[in-house]
Amino acid sequence: MKTATPTRGYTASKDQLLNRLSRVEGQVRGVAKMVEEDRYCIDVLTQIGAVQAALDKISLGLLDGHVRVCMQGEGGAPADPEERVDELMDAVGRIVGG
Repeated sequence: MKTATPTRGYTASKDQLLNRLSRVEGQVRGVAKMVEEDRYCIDVLTQIGAVQAALDKISLGLLDGHVRVCMQGEGGAPADPEERVDELMDAVGRIVGG
């Protein structure tokens, strides 16, 4: 018997999400190559900043999907409203707190 795959906040845009993650993966490989080539520190730091910005954008998109889908009862969020708030705030804290 096959169980249904749960709906997640990113289900509708999964291909787009995977493409963005692949681009970030390529950026990280590029940063590693810059270090291997002994590139100027500021140039490496600039590229790391670009990777972080791309991941931040992905994180915010996932958070948006979580709020719109998962927290409204379709994606497995806790049933208790207080637990939902705690879960959401923990996620936001991880995003903004590093």
